[in-house]
Amino acid sequence: MELAIQTRGSWDVVLETANWAERRGLAAIALPDHYLVRGDELERPAYDHLIHLAALAPLTTDLELVSLVSPVTFRHPAVLYKTAVTLDEISGGRFTIGVGVGWLDEEFELFGIDYPERHVRYEMLEECLAYLTAALAPEARPFKGFHYQLGDFDPQPHPSNARLLVGGGGPYKTPRLAGLYANEFNIYACPPSEYTERADRARTAAIEAGRDTAAIFLSSAGPGLAATKEADYQHLLLRYAERTKSSPERITTVYEAKGLPHGSGSKAAEMVAALGEAGCQRYYMQMFLGDTQDLDIVLDAYRG
Repeated sequence: MELAIQTRGSWDVVLETANWAERRGLAAIALPDHYLVRGDELERPAYDHLIHLAALAPLTTDLELVSLVSPVTFRHPAVLYKTAVTLDEISGGRFTIGVGVGWLDEEFELFGIDYPERHVRYEMLEECLAYLTAALAPEARPFKGFHYQLGDFDPQPHPSNARLLVGGGGPYKTPRLAGLYANEFNIYACPPSEYTERADRARTAAIEAGRDTAAIFLSSAGPGLAATKEADYQHLLLRYAERTKSSPERITTVYEAKGLPHGSGSKAAEMVAALGEAGCQRYYMQMFLGDTQDLDIVLDAYRG
């Protein structure tokens, strides 16, 4: 099981986290694509994560750079294509572009970005993935849909290794789209039995589309809340509760119900290992507290 990190914040935080991740041998760094941090905390700054990833590209050497994920209504697929091939060039083939339907209602309302009904966003997501698959292909391949069209020409440049990621928590539509188009399918952390079910649905869709199921890399993500020492874990839990305006008791209850790897001692490592047995190949630790001093504590707990 590979371990990776997902973070956000100012450029200083992002760069420091990336440098730390390379020192500790993590597989990837992912950034979320949100124009607000939270819908109820408008005073907290949010940045364009794709620009942060571009800035990281020449300053890192081994880390995969992952967009996890961009709402489909933020950018036209042509913009995503050009962003992907440009980041592919700068990073030497280490970029993965992730796309999803979006969920943070306030960022669309407040910024005036189109935000159709969910079923329409799923239509747009499927067309966006088909468009990107055609644009990133090594040969000319047009696409014509209701929302998006790509002309009958050979778009340039061709990437060396840009990959498509489909991410989300949907139990049926998202796995189907991942099976049809994804190089990486990120299934948000859930109990291992549910993880296997969603991965199997993606594989079934891939087989029906004539794709090689081995070409779909399976990953997951969840809050980085773990420590080998109980005192360290309680410290992190309290800070996380304060930041999310929740209570330690509620966080614990929700994490247990959803199967999110967490806890003290060997518990978090055992939960990550269980996801691995369910098919997960990479786990992204989501570290959104804006501090880097606790990264070693959390990583050591997940590694066990």
